[in-house]
Amino acid sequence: MKQVSDFSLRERFANGIALFLLALVLPVSASAQSYSVSSARPATIESIREVVQQNSNPSGLGLVAGGLIGGGLGSLIGSGTGRTVATIVGAVGGGYVGHNLEKSKTHVVYEIAVRYDDRTWGTIRQSSSPPFHVGERVLVTDRGLEPLH
Repeated sequence: MKQVSDFSLRERFANGIALFLLALVLPVSASAQSYSVSSARPATIESIREVVQQNSNPSGLGLVAGGLIGGGLGSLIGSGTGRTVATIVGAVGGGYVGHNLEKSKTHVVYEIAVRYDDRTWGTIRQSSSPPFHVGERVLVTDRGLEPLH
């Protein structure tokens, strides 16, 4: 039976945690859109505004992942009591960095102000850039904006 050395196990652990953190940090493209419209209504686009929103409510995943990675890397340093201290410091520091990374993520939302034909106003918020321009006529539906032909 072949035995694996402690160094090899620690190295595999550190590599696995590094891959996990990389998967958390990579940007995820989402095209979720929200509309507060009940039926199709003709309208004119009055303004399009790009709003950058910061993640004000982190999930805690960055804290946990950072702590695991920091603790894993800290366990590779020293031996005995020094290794224990390095593991604890690495876990606390990694958790702090991971939390701040998750909290600093931002995303863009487009706010499109429309004036309906009955002279009322509405705002459509979506995460993708609209293919329309100010002054264009559109049909506002529960699926979003469509060109009005």
